[in-house]
Amino acid sequence: MVTISVCMIVKNEEKILGRCLDCLKDIADEIVIVDTGSSDGTKETAKAYTDRIYDFEWVDDFSKARNFAFEQCRMDYIYCADADEILDEANIEAFGKLKEVLLPEIDVVQMVYKNQLEYNTTYNFDSELRPKLYKRCRNFVWEGSVHETVRLTPLIYDSDIEIIHKPQGMHNKRDFGLFIKTLERDGNLDARLRRMYARELAVSGTDSDFEEAAPYFLKFVEEETDEDDLKEDLFVIMRAFRVSGDKEGFYKYALRAMAIGASSETAFELGEYYRGNGDTDEAKLWYYNAANETEPLLCSKYGSEYPLKYLK
Repeated sequence: MVTISVCMIVKNEEKILGRCLDCLKDIADEIVIVDTGSSDGTKETAKAYTDRIYDFEWVDDFSKARNFAFEQCRMDYIYCADADEILDEANIEAFGKLKEVLLPEIDVVQMVYKNQLEYNTTYNFDSELRPKLYKRCRNFVWEGSVHETVRLTPLIYDSDIEIIHKPQGMHNKRDFGLFIKTLERDGNLDARLRRMYARELAVSGTDSDFEEAAPYFLKFVEEETDEDDLKEDLFVIMRAFRVSGDKEGFYKYALRAMAIGASSETAFELGEYYRGNGDTDEAKLWYYNAANETEPLLCSKYGSEYPLKYLK
């Protein structure tokens, strides 16, 4: 049977940390809690489950906190948990059985992340496989009877274990701040983070959030090589120019969006523009396009709920 370190980074999670750890205490061979600056009773709650509690000075970087937390783990595998996750009894039992049969050559176990749409997260689907269990020490293996090479791709097992995500609220303002700080520090975001920034804006951004993001997305537009990424960037810019009243800027980037093919998001923005200018018929044409002739890239509501509200 393999051993498991439950590993968490937390801050001000007093209300829900016990709920999470109650699900994991019988699975874990050790529980490692890294606190990044709680001002509530988070650490006192954690002490009821473990003495492996560490402080880490928050430096606006989740990866650095995660890396520090992983360094404290000692078991065969590391289960990376968040405080707003729970397992029901059936999945606690399934996790225990996994411990008994997990083959040592498996590097990563994926589990099914659930309930995302219910809590208005940045995803367009209610469940997805996510890597959650990681082998702490990975062995490198040579492959091939001739022209041998070291296997670099991890061996991944897709399990049926379901993790229920039950956040207390959105983390969008925190995330927007971290995106901006990273851009100011590093001058750019990689493609994955650009998509996450655009997606969080689409799901939960306010007008001011879009306006704050616009200067960075104007730079992204000139650098993009992927067409879908370009459409996402253009949506952010169109929204920012629309709400700021910059008609020339709005038309410039709306035309770019139409030239490469509208997404539901960019079509919806055109509907919003014309509705705001009192042209109801033109607005409905673009709302229809958003709902029926294009596909959403960032948030499914731009292809359904949002435009359909004006097509009744």
